[in-house]
Amino acid sequence: MNKPQFELESITLGRLFETVADQFGDAKALEYHAQGISYTYKELNEICNKVAKGFMALGVKRGEHVAIWANNVPEWVYTQFALPKIGAVLVTVNTAYRSFELEYLMKQSDSTTLVMIGGVREPDEYTRIINEICPELKDAEPGKLKCAKLPMLKNIIYLGDEKIPGSFSWDDIMALGEKVSDEELENRSRECVPDDVVNMQYTSGTTGFPKGVMLTHSNLIGNAYSMAECMNLTAADCVCIPVPFFHCFGCVIGNLCAVVSGATMAPVVAFNAVDVLETIQASQCTVIHGVPTMFIAELEEMKQKDYDTSHLRTGVMAGSPCPIEVMKQVVEVMGAREMTIVYGQTEASPGITQTRVTDPLELRVTTVGRALPNVEVKIIDPDTGEELPRGQQGELVTRGYHVMKGYYKMPEATEKAIDSDGWLHTRDLSVMDEDGNCKITGRMGDMIIRGGENIYPREIEEFLYTNEKIKDVQVVGVPSLKYGEEVVAFVQLKPGETATEEEMKAFCKNKIAFHKTPAFFLFVDEYPTTASGKVQKYKLREMSAKILGREDVAEIETA
Repeated sequence: MNKPQFELESITLGRLFETVADQFGDAKALEYHAQGISYTYKELNEICNKVAKGFMALGVKRGEHVAIWANNVPEWVYTQFALPKIGAVLVTVNTAYRSFELEYLMKQSDSTTLVMIGGVREPDEYTRIINEICPELKDAEPGKLKCAKLPMLKNIIYLGDEKIPGSFSWDDIMALGEKVSDEELENRSRECVPDDVVNMQYTSGTTGFPKGVMLTHSNLIGNAYSMAECMNLTAADCVCIPVPFFHCFGCVIGNLCAVVSGATMAPVVAFNAVDVLETIQASQCTVIHGVPTMFIAELEEMKQKDYDTSHLRTGVMAGSPCPIEVMKQVVEVMGAREMTIVYGQTEASPGITQTRVTDPLELRVTTVGRALPNVEVKIIDPDTGEELPRGQQGELVTRGYHVMKGYYKMPEATEKAIDSDGWLHTRDLSVMDEDGNCKITGRMGDMIIRGGENIYPREIEEFLYTNEKIKDVQVVGVPSLKYGEEVVAFVQLKPGETATEEEMKAFCKNKIAFHKTPAFFLFVDEYPTTASGKVQKYKLREMSAKILGREDVAEIETA
């Protein structure tokens, strides 16, 4: 037996972890090379049980929402696999979020508990933000927070050595858990069913503010199992995970693909090419994940110093189109000859299509592969909904076990995304060849993708409208060789007002995520519009490419 055996359709995440621990108890489950942390599946399961009891003692009920705002620290993994044991829902928070975005997510998600570190770029940036949103925290008793802006929030769990007023420490939670018996945990675990929502990820979808994508045990386990199968993962593999856990890429394609295979998780706390390559070398990783920009940085570092990547075999490159030269070097220089490409979106848990380890290199750089096992994919005419013949461009839609349960508290948006026949509309334009391989050719909406991050212009526009000097603003994407796209804001100022690009960037700082902050602010008196007065964003995109000298980049990327 080289990988876990379980009933795919009828297991929960909690039971899955117990099963893997039973069958592969002595196998290495988690290894943080830089931190000197290493646990077997049996040891990691015991830790997760203690964490689950801690959350129970804190009063977290089945179906309750627990948010986590941290990079790839070990406690993230413990929390990810502890909460399913008690039927709680893990809500992931982007580490780039600032006050405006965090307040929205915490309020919209109804999260009662927030697990957080001090910060990423600065050691106390997150604590400053949470105290700004909840000034009541500093005078609160741990577990009894009453925040005017976030009325559902009761508990803050701080992951750090220092004591933060009003919050629990991680050790506090572990101590609380000692009051909960094994029997109480087992009884709670029995209540959980595969169709329960277990994870909620916020995505900048096709309209408006980020939506909470509700993903079930079945969604996630089925999707991870399918993608792991496409990579031929077994208990002999070790997966290097430098992509963030708050994305499906990290917590599903990374952690969960490893667990369903009985493989080792080897995370990197925060991406750094040196740390990634040292992890690959020290842990003898066979699998490496990343977006193209990560692989480019790793290949550049390998030119400066020798690293042993000889054990690498496969992995996933996703997030943005893969340049053929990058894939060639990942295969030839890093040795990952069976590297795969995954296409998907959070609403699909996330994988929809994937190349296979046996596919020729050309197929892996010109397409995003074919449908995952037990997943339906077709290309339709966006206007009529009719399926199109192979070779014709249309919207890619998908149906199957992987499609989300819906958007949290957004039934109308859910109905727009998933039609009455159960097809999830991706709003991505695609062409399918005779063998079922898909090529993504464009997007139907205005969404910007910068370095693998989905950015919806409306969210940035709504934020910029809060600037007293701005009369109107339109946000578009401009081509970028490094990131795929950069954010550009076309600003109309109120009469008599003046402003500079530096002033606008300063207004955004610490209010919205860095990747959403426009790289360029262009001040204009009017916008190109249709006869009915609708702003023609495609013309703004053309204008920005011309003004910023990006026309050659646009030609390269659409060639």
